[in-house]
Amino acid sequence: MQQKPVHRVIDLVEPGSQQLLDLTPHEACARLLTGPPAAALGIRGSFALVAREDDRVVMARSLDRPLRFFLAKEPAGPMLVVAERIDAIRDCLVAEGYGHQFHPSYTRMVPAHHVTTLRLIGCPDPQPTHARFFAPAMATLPADLDTIGEHYVGALLQVVREWLAALPADEPIGVLFSGGADSTAVLLAVHHELLARGQSAASLKAFTLAVDGGGSDLAQARSVLDALGLGFLLEVLEVPSSAVDPWRAVEVIEDYRPLDVQCAAVGLALLEALRARYPQWRHLADGDGGDENLKDYPIEEDSELTIRSVVNNRMLYQEGWGVAALKHSSTYSGGHSRGCVRGWAPARRFGFLPFSPFTRPEVIAVAEAIPFASLAAGSHERLYALKGEVLSRGLRRHLGVEVPMPPKRRFQHGAGGEALAVRLAHPEALYRAHFATISA
Repeated sequence: MQQKPVHRVIDLVEPGSQQLLDLTPHEACARLLTGPPAAALGIRGSFALVAREDDRVVMARSLDRPLRFFLAKEPAGPMLVVAERIDAIRDCLVAEGYGHQFHPSYTRMVPAHHVTTLRLIGCPDPQPTHARFFAPAMATLPADLDTIGEHYVGALLQVVREWLAALPADEPIGVLFSGGADSTAVLLAVHHELLARGQSAASLKAFTLAVDGGGSDLAQARSVLDALGLGFLLEVLEVPSSAVDPWRAVEVIEDYRPLDVQCAAVGLALLEALRARYPQWRHLADGDGGDENLKDYPIEEDSELTIRSVVNNRMLYQEGWGVAALKHSSTYSGGHSRGCVRGWAPARRFGFLPFSPFTRPEVIAVAEAIPFASLAAGSHERLYALKGEVLSRGLRRHLGVEVPMPPKRRFQHGAGGEALAVRLAHPEALYRAHFATISA
């Protein structure tokens, strides 16, 4: 059988969603095509890129957002469709007359921190290759919490500084704020860097969701901001529990894992209320990825994890077990590389451009340099305590503030009370079944 080169590449990624810091999309794509995989680390910011040269197509994305592809067959040769969403790929294939070739499980996710390459020559379908471009060294910092905190918060401030520099000076900025350690650190970093730039903090708001009058997050947010003298930043978005719809969340994130669905459901309710109040608002910061960086997840809840696997596998929480592992999902990727959709998709549904400094390589590199194994010494409790210590010491060193560090609590657990918990209490099998009905 004569093999035909790729006939078409259809790129459905919205150009306005690219948030590159020092390159144009054209320059970034040229770097992917002409440089070694490591050159992609110089593409800074938030991006989902696809570039073609003859029969070679290369794709890459940042950790904070998805990038999916699907290879279809048409008489003139293979056709590659690239998009952020599964339903966008499906709709494109239907419009092109190839809807019968589609199945959601045939879509593929570009794994974060890798350059994915396809040589698009005829049948059979080519197997993509994934070349890592970000491989931070592990455990290179001394086991000194003051030093670690200084480096980690320093990287946080630098990333926030560069993000603000790329925004129009008069652009309002919101921080999705629960009063937890990560959202507090992000709010303080944005507030500090705004003032350092000579801008007014009047353009900054801390948005807190209150479902049915509010759960523990609302009281926590008020307490933390009052303690920091920043109570004037707080703006509460109140919604009834009936506004939190997990089935809509499944449709928006195109996934079915309960914790991600629950987080997305409350996120959608918050963002819908925010959009109704502020029709023109665009830029939102949050603390997503902070738990992954500092390994603040209860190991006891996952039977496949041990403390040894958590502290000894590079970027386990960010990437899962890795693209070469049997447990890796080609359709969804792994770790936060998969979970990023719980924040990205709801934000884009309502026209926001989200940003979390904790997903940027500069911050992750410092996190990976922390000697977790020696600091935790096999103790789950010591491991879980590290995030509060690292952030509080770093914020004290750089900003001179004492910050309350409340215990970890997921967004969906702090936003409301019992009625909210009941609305979100569905097993994965039901979410998976609902996804199957809407994705075919």
